[in-house]
Amino acid sequence: MHLYLLPILFVLAGLALYVVLGGADFGAGLWQLATLASPRREEEAEERAERIREHAHHAMGPVWEANHVWLVFVLTVTWTAYPQAFGAIASTLAAPLLLAALGVVARGAAYALRAGGRDRRELARIDTIFALASLLTPFALGATLGAIVSERVPPGNAAGQLFSSWLTPTSLLVGVLAVALSAYLAAVYLAADAAREGQAELVEAFRVRALLAAAVAGALAVAGLFVLHGDAHRVYHRLLDGPGLAGLAVSVAAGLATVGLVLARRFEAARGSAALAVSGMVAGWALAQQPYVLHGLTLRAAAAPHETLVLVVVATIAGATILFPSLGLLFGLTLRGRFDTGAEHRAPSEAPARSDGRAQGALSPLRAGLRTRLALAALLAGVGLLTVAEAPWAHGVGVACLFAAMIVGFLALDPARLAAGAPGAGEESAGGPPGGG
Repeated sequence: MHLYLLPILFVLAGLALYVVLGGADFGAGLWQLATLASPRREEEAEERAERIREHAHHAMGPVWEANHVWLVFVLTVTWTAYPQAFGAIASTLAAPLLLAALGVVARGAAYALRAGGRDRRELARIDTIFALASLLTPFALGATLGAIVSERVPPGNAAGQLFSSWLTPTSLLVGVLAVALSAYLAAVYLAADAAREGQAELVEAFRVRALLAAAVAGALAVAGLFVLHGDAHRVYHRLLDGPGLAGLAVSVAAGLATVGLVLARRFEAARGSAALAVSGMVAGWALAQQPYVLHGLTLRAAAAPHETLVLVVVATIAGATILFPSLGLLFGLTLRGRFDTGAEHRAPSEAPARSDGRAQGALSPLRAGLRTRLALAALLAGVGLLTVAEAPWAHGVGVACLFAAMIVGFLALDPARLAAGAPGAGEESAGGPPGGG
């Protein structure tokens, strides 16, 4: 594998994660838009709509800021590893990118202000801003991607048209599809959250929404093939007859599986299959787009110098050693309902005594030290192979060494002991609620 291919793999992984996680947050805002307060509703219907809004708002609480990490990651790696392509995209597509940024800012401000809402009317205004921003951002980002797909972003600084480059059939369709996919993901996730909390009414409400959103997203995806045939024929051909077909097949299969799982009320499994369906779309597009990143500009030509690519790869993998365990803990606590309102905070049960506890305690430092040395050795080998060697196979081995350093280094931290807490932590915190003070 050539070194210039590695950063784009990181970018695509970050893009898929942002679509799957951040897209679900945008979709939750869209479902709030569908249930905004209205004086024309009967009191019972308005209370039901308010419960839906509160459920969507509450579900986003622990993760809505963390999900934007992936957007920052995608922009930063693209800017550093492929500066020529990034400059062309940022200058030609400045308008939709600005709209997306305004949506993110307005959405974040509305989310923060909602906690200080004084009455129902004020909350309704804040929710309206939040919902409209949740509609604007995925549409603008989808339109940006549509302009790249339809090859309307030529290399060079502001070489393309400021407005006509993204106000095209492909851009408009991809923008609407991004909105529909966000609503689809959010409905599946919110149904799973409601089922975990035992809220049968909300489960049924979001189950119906998930099925409707899946139907709309599927119809738009099929319509998109006809649009691509006329407006982006190269990507259309490679999507159906070329390497992109694998991603498309995964997306279709996972989408159908999600519908079946939602019908069967197996929402936790549906959460994973829905994410796979959307990720398959991203993979299919990437495979159909390569080797060109923009019209007439190959990925190899757009790549930064070798030294910069090495630093990008090393920095990305080093950052992953901190980011993935942290996000894994955050999402693990969220999916287990530890952040649910009114959830009981039970102290972890004491581990049963082991007859070989003394031997385990004696061997623990030795094992930790060995893991640390192995992690350092793998890190040095990975950096050396990426920096000194020129052969593609050496780059592949170097990346594998860096990933091994990340995994072994995390194990050297003894995550089981960290999860259990330091000795005496349970006794110290047993007298009061977590986070008290």
